[in-house]
Amino acid sequence: MSRQNLRDRIYDRLIQSIRSGAFGWDDRYVDVTVAAELGVSRMPARDALMRLAAEGYLVPTTRGFVLPRLTPAEILDFFELRRLLEPRAAALAAQAMTDAALATMERAVEDGAAAVAAHDGPVLFTASELFRNAWLSVVPNRALEQSIRRYFVQVQNVRLITMREDRTLAVIVEGQRDLLAAFRAGDAVAAADRMLRFVIEGETAFRRSGAEDDRPL
Repeated sequence: MSRQNLRDRIYDRLIQSIRSGAFGWDDRYVDVTVAAELGVSRMPARDALMRLAAEGYLVPTTRGFVLPRLTPAEILDFFELRRLLEPRAAALAAQAMTDAALATMERAVEDGAAAVAAHDGPVLFTASELFRNAWLSVVPNRALEQSIRRYFVQVQNVRLITMREDRTLAVIVEGQRDLLAAFRAGDAVAAADRMLRFVIEGETAFRRSGAEDDRPL
């Protein structure tokens, strides 16, 4: 396997770990450790980590690569961006929805509801990412889809904070159920309206968390 292909395989493995929530704020990736775990040489592992850092998923430090720590003000800026982009993306997704994406979202909502009943934030986190990736995957405007994916880590930062509250978990599942209904009906207007409310609810939960000073989270 070429170094390029090997780097891409390592990249895919690591980004899945980040997107699933398996890699948290207290974790770090070290190139030699990643290489040893995956049974590869150090250079393609480092190439993959540097690519993740260039895309904003990780931050290099003297002791390895970690998730970025954002200030509350920076996170609120991303909420403004989400209010602008995600309703439009949801409308386009509703018009281009597939049976496969709907099936994935249905399973994610079921898993999320079970997680809420069990007060299990990590399981809901994983289900929420499955839901989000499913509807994003059918957005026909690839530039818009990729723009939304680029601030994934910022969304993840918020979820790591707000998913500590049971009432937030319930709001997330309710929002996903409503979005699923709009997607299933192919209703672009309802999808856009509900997505906007979903983002606003997330911002409200973040503000309620008490993270209102300007220290990095």
